Amino acid sequence: MDWELVFTISGALKRPLFAEAELVGGRTGLNRAVRWVHVLESPSFESLIHGEEMILTTGMGASADLDAALSFMQNLIDKNAACLCIELGAYFSTIPQEMIDLANRHDFPLIQFTRTVRFVDITLDLHSLIINRHHRMLQELESISREFHRLTLTSQGTLKVLQLLCKSTRTQIVYMQLQGKPLFFPALAPEEQAPLLSFFTAFREEMEGAQPDAAPHIREYGHKSIVLKPVGALDQTWAYILMVCNHKPQEFDCLLLDSASLSIAQELLRTRYMEERKLFSENLWVDELVGGRSQDDSRLKGLVGPDFNTVNELPYRVCLIEIENPRDVKWNSSENDWESITFHLSLILRSIFEKYSLRPLITLKNNRLTVIALDIQSKLPGKLRLQQALGSLQHIRSDEKLKDLQLVIGVSKSHKGLKHAHAGYQEAVQALSLYTCYQKSILFYEELGVFQLLLNLNDGKTLENFIRSYIGPLIDHDEAKGSELMLTLRVYLDHDGSKQIAARNLFIVRQSLYYRLDKITELLGEDFMLPENRISIQVALRAYQFLYPEKFTLPSPRSAQL
Repeated sequence: MDWELVFTISGALKRPLFAEAELVGGRTGLNRAVRWVHVLESPSFESLIHGEEMILTTGMGASADLDAALSFMQNLIDKNAACLCIELGAYFSTIPQEMIDLANRHDFPLIQFTRTVRFVDITLDLHSLIINRHHRMLQELESISREFHRLTLTSQGTLKVLQLLCKSTRTQIVYMQLQGKPLFFPALAPEEQAPLLSFFTAFREEMEGAQPDAAPHIREYGHKSIVLKPVGALDQTWAYILMVCNHKPQEFDCLLLDSASLSIAQELLRTRYMEERKLFSENLWVDELVGGRSQDDSRLKGLVGPDFNTVNELPYRVCLIEIENPRDVKWNSSENDWESITFHLSLILRSIFEKYSLRPLITLKNNRLTVIALDIQSKLPGKLRLQQALGSLQHIRSDEKLKDLQLVIGVSKSHKGLKHAHAGYQEAVQALSLYTCYQKSILFYEELGVFQLLLNLNDGKTLENFIRSYIGPLIDHDEAKGSELMLTLRVYLDHDGSKQIAARNLFIVRQSLYYRLDKITELLGEDFMLPENRISIQVALRAYQFLYPEKFTLPSPRSAQL
């Protein structure tokens, strides 16, 4: 960085208006930046300054006694003022030694004017310099940012961007890839790398969950400062850039770091899109696999490739992700937009799954992504990690089009051996088909309970006959009278016959529930709560819910009030 772009106390003291000024304290703080000049005569200034201001004063508001003067100066230090300039005269004949000692302890420049000066002349002079240098800083920032962008379009663009960032800021740069070795610019000996890597590990844990577009984070590192910036896109972090500064990081440093991280993220995103397209074409065999058209091990080995033996031993689940557009948003070009959305989703999905130690094999058909989620092992159970990954996927809204979409996901049981992928696919299809019953956006096959049995009995007659045998009178009564006896019975049985809970969940008073239960008893018989009958009735109710899910919707508090 061109340090002439940062206006410092040292630079101010070289101006003609400071020719007779004397630096009496805080000599080691001359490199402090000056962002503005402020005349301050009030002891109460908490809301008047923002930091890095040069304070000009006659001491009128702080000269009542020594304690007041020290308190005034301490508040300026706490507010990160750049320095304090006092004009000697009516309020301060000399600067007390205690104020000089306080300035030295905090490296806070303390300057005195022994003769009367026009504060307005100082502010006009320094403000013009500050504004001109800020304009030059923006010009240089724009020039370097354009060069960052150009470099990402060349071979090894990321390395060249990092080298230019190192040169422009005159700092040590460390590029921490989440998958790959750290890179150091300039190069460091191994013994110098170790402390930085340890510091990064702790720093990264502290920043867990920070988005790539977040502002750079600054921490002290011995007598240095480290600025950490995530690199990524689509709400995913792919790398980190560490800037190790021997000085306090300036605005120019942080803005350049932001620009460099954005340029690198764009290159990484382009690379990932190209890789995703390649994987899409290579994974056409996944559709053949889940479709049950490849069962022979020799055929599978030819499709999967040289790592077949390793992949074939990994546990996996088949996830069927249905992409819905609940708002019926109209797009300009359905084909191009749909391709963009599916690649966007698959790119995000791959990044999230890898984060949770899952390797996804992805194929697309119509509006459904089919994913064979291979578990490449971790400390946490596979199902828990998959739940976390799918939960994260559903909360991604980084694209304007994705925010209008809804993802409904069916997940199979855990399998091993790729020849069983078709069975896993069928389980995922069955889980997905019960979305209307459960109204849950993620359904695992093993959580379907009795619906697993009912799905296989749905031949058009078996379930209907079973339903009529056990709850036929309730169906007829509800259809004829518009009552809700079946819903009432389902809620009552689901809560082990608790009248209090049933009435609360149905949003009716206890007396209304008693009346409905009396009617149910009249229609089904006094023995409907005996164990054998109760089990059969509960299965019949689930079967009816499976066939007619819209008739088993619980009332909301609002609808109950209306």
